[in-house]
Amino acid sequence: MSKIFNNAEEALFDFKSNITLMSGGFGLCGIAENCINTISTMKINNLSVISNNIGNSGRGLVKLLVNKQISKAYCSYVGGNPDLESQMINGQIQVTLIPQGTFSEKIRAGGLGIRAFYTPTGYGTEVAENKEVKIFDRPCILEEALNADFAIIKAQKADPYGNLWFKETARNFSPLMAMAAQITIVEVEELVNLGDIKPEEVHLPGVFVQRIFKGTNYKNDIEFLKLKN
Repeated sequence: MSKIFNNAEEALFDFKSNITLMSGGFGLCGIAENCINTISTMKINNLSVISNNIGNSGRGLVKLLVNKQISKAYCSYVGGNPDLESQMINGQIQVTLIPQGTFSEKIRAGGLGIRAFYTPTGYGTEVAENKEVKIFDRPCILEEALNADFAIIKAQKADPYGNLWFKETARNFSPLMAMAAQITIVEVEELVNLGDIKPEEVHLPGVFVQRIFKGTNYKNDIEFLKLKN
C-alpha cells in the first residue's frame, strides 16, 4: 500500500475525537500547518495534545484551542499564547507543564518502549508532586513515557518509503514523536524519488512513517531576509 496521499484531508481520514495527538514543532518552526488546519475544520473534540507549545501568535494549535477541541495539553511552554492562558484560568483545559528536557525524554522513551525513567529535574518543585522519588547520587523523580495515537509532523523532504530529511532546526521533536505514535502523518515541502535522500542523510527512517503528503501555502511570518552591505 502506498504511503503517499493527495492532501491532509485524505491522510487524516480516520482521525477522531477522544484520542492523543503529538504535534511536532518549536514555536512556529516545523509545525504541521496543513494537518492542523484540516483538524480545525473537523467536528471532533476532547483531544489530548502533546506538543512543546500549543500554538503561538494565532497560528498552529491555537486554531484547535479556539474551537475548544483540546481538553488536555502536555507542553513545556505556554508564553505568548493568550488563548491557552484564558482557557487555563477559566478551567476549560487541563494543562500539564513538563520541563523541556524531560518532555523530550518522555517522548523518546515512549518510542523506545521504555515505560519510565528517573531524573533529578523538577525535584523539590511542583513538577514532583505525587511522583515516586528515588535516591541515586541525588534525589530523582520517576517520569513516565509519553505515547500517542497519532503524530502530525512536517519535514522538508520525503521519498516514497517515508524516509525523511528535515531542514535545520525544523527537525526539533518530530523524529521522536514519529517513533512514539501509532500512526505518523507527515506533510513535506518536497516529495523526491527513492534514492534522492542518501542513506547517511536520512533523519528518520520510513519504518516510523505511515502516511505522507505534499503540503501547500506555507508562510514564514516570523522570518526576515537580511542583506549584508
